[in-house]
Amino acid sequence: MTATEHALELTQAAAQAAADKLGTEIVAFDVSEQLAITDVFLVITATNERQVGSVVDGVEEALRELGAKPVRREGDREQRWVLLDYLDLVVHVQHAEERRFYALERLWQDTPPIRLDLDIRR
Repeated sequence: MTATEHALELTQAAAQAAADKLGTEIVAFDVSEQLAITDVFLVITATNERQVGSVVDGVEEALRELGAKPVRREGDREQRWVLLDYLDLVVHVQHAEERRFYALERLWQDTPPIRLDLDIRR
């Protein structure tokens, strides 16, 4: 099984929204073979707490335009690691320190990466 077209569409839109808000190190993994609860993990780095909030807001706005609302949102009080669960897609927006410490890429390195076509305007 691979990620659904819907999951891939949400992933691309969320990744572009994150890039537009200056999120960095944006990577996506197809976890559909390993997890029954979601198809894709999208991981994004932000340099500080304020930017974490900005990236999260951008992702939510972009996906809302596609008719998607998160069923769960965690971590927004501290703004160090915010998780947005869209069922088919789980978005992790991490402060740079949390990203280095938890190294989610290492945990999911055996899953297929998803190519993201991002328009980086910096």
